[in-house]
Amino acid sequence: MLKSGAFVRRTIDEAEQRCKQQGVRLTDKRKRVLSGLLRSDKPLSAYELVDFCKNEYGQPLPAMSVYRILGFLQEQHLVHKINLANKYVACAHITCEHEHGVPQFLICGDCHRVKEISVNKSTINALQRSVDEAGFQLVSHQLEIDCLCEDCSRGQA
Repeated sequence: MLKSGAFVRRTIDEAEQRCKQQGVRLTDKRKRVLSGLLRSDKPLSAYELVDFCKNEYGQPLPAMSVYRILGFLQEQHLVHKINLANKYVACAHITCEHEHGVPQFLICGDCHRVKEISVNKSTINALQRSVDEAGFQLVSHQLEIDCLCEDCSRGQA
């Protein structure tokens, strides 16, 4: 389901305030890219965001600029990269006031929708211990799990 314009504006305003608190600017181009992710119900690639900016704002944005903007938005914890798909989603917690756990992404294998949920600290600690015991080093705590969303699973019944 696509998000309302009011939701997108409110979220952009909150993101802008967060950036100000960190001493950085959420420029118009950064707002446009974030807006594209907020409006979408699926993860988007940098090239899909290039197309979104061109179609929505009538101004082409070079792919390299979009990649730099996405890097900035990741650093500010406003977007997440879905590594399995090499695409990006807006953080589901931009407007929240409280601290969140490690993001976990449930990815529908049929429609490719993504739902961000938090994993509690004890689960991450247990995962870390298992990785250590196996003789490996955990590089990222981000989890991406292949699932079926409710809509798609009803369609298969």
